[in-house]
Amino acid sequence: QVQLVESGGGLVQPGGSLRLSCVVSGFTFGYFAMSWHRQAPGKERELVAHITSTSGSTNYADSVKGRFTISRDNAKNTVYLQMNSLKPEDTARYYCKADYLLTYWGQGTQVTVSS
Repeated sequence: QVQLVESGGGLVQPGGSLRLSCVVSGFTFGYFAMSWHRQAPGKERELVAHITSTSGSTNYADSVKGRFTISRDNAKNTVYLQMNSLKPEDTARYYCKADYLLTYWGQGTQVTVSS
């Protein structure tokens, strides 16, 4: 059974940091490119960060460049999103996604940035 389970979300003040994790099971993690996406109320889901399966190359949405870092640990079947200097506009539900021939999504974790 395929599972992607996100964690690490919560309420944080502007300027704060959070580290999201997505633990996967049910498929060969190392074959899959992984990405984080987010969706704020009333808005389209958008790509935040992406990491390839082999080289580990990364790319980011312009809005998070220099603040967010995506990484993966293939031994732990986990992808991370380190989020620093958080802004209120980062408030959204964050989802991890796995891509390799098929696409899998997690259920998401809520991030709220507010004072």
